[in-house]
Amino acid sequence: MSTRYKITIAYDGTNYAGWQVQPCKKTVQGEIEQAIKIVFGKEIRIHHSGRTDAGVHAKGQVAHFDLAAPVDIRRVQTSLNAVLNPDIRIMNFQNVEDDFHARFSATGKEYRYLIWNGPAVPPDLRLYRLHERRPLDLAAMNRAAKALVGEHDFAAFTANPKREIAGTIKTIYTIEITRSPEGDVSICVAGKGFLYKMVRSIAGFLLRVGVGELEPAAAVRLLNAAERTNEIPTAKALGLFLWRVHY
Repeated sequence: MSTRYKITIAYDGTNYAGWQVQPCKKTVQGEIEQAIKIVFGKEIRIHHSGRTDAGVHAKGQVAHFDLAAPVDIRRVQTSLNAVLNPDIRIMNFQNVEDDFHARFSATGKEYRYLIWNGPAVPPDLRLYRLHERRPLDLAAMNRAAKALVGEHDFAAFTANPKREIAGTIKTIYTIEITRSPEGDVSICVAGKGFLYKMVRSIAGFLLRVGVGELEPAAAVRLLNAAERTNEIPTAKALGLFLWRVHY
């Protein structure tokens, strides 16, 4: 009888070709599976809550895997982190029920897209913020975001609608846009599930609204059109974080 373990992972995605294992490419999943192989002496496949693209970061990615026998959780967490590169960390390691699944047990996910809205990005944030020098109208951005909340056809907000085998209908629970006194702008998007590059597309659209290139009412028009156009840019990967997975 195997024992199932859930791990919560934080990573800096700058130097990785995304989460999922790919031939001849350095990925976050590949690095973790290699660390597990070193610690346990055998190959073990981990199952994730969802993929992140090249250059995307995570505060709370979740995965699970099975082991043949129970282990000392704290010791294994320490051992894995000792083997992993410093830009990947196992933040939590816990035993879960056998029917837990990192992807299928999830009830929702929260992403945050981070923007530095000022003349110069602090050096320590340069790999983790999109830089937008122009003033952003957060009130207009929040009005546009309100129209995106709920169940809609988000075909206009996916980078490749033809790859969405399960369809393009998705549910967004909340979108909140806030600014820190220093100029850090956060677009927080929570939903049941997301299409390919959907959050980056939402961020790209809201940025256009924020700088005055589109009116907030354009959100409804684009949703109704259900077709991707060049009106919606895909924001750069470096500002996106998988923040939390809800269960």
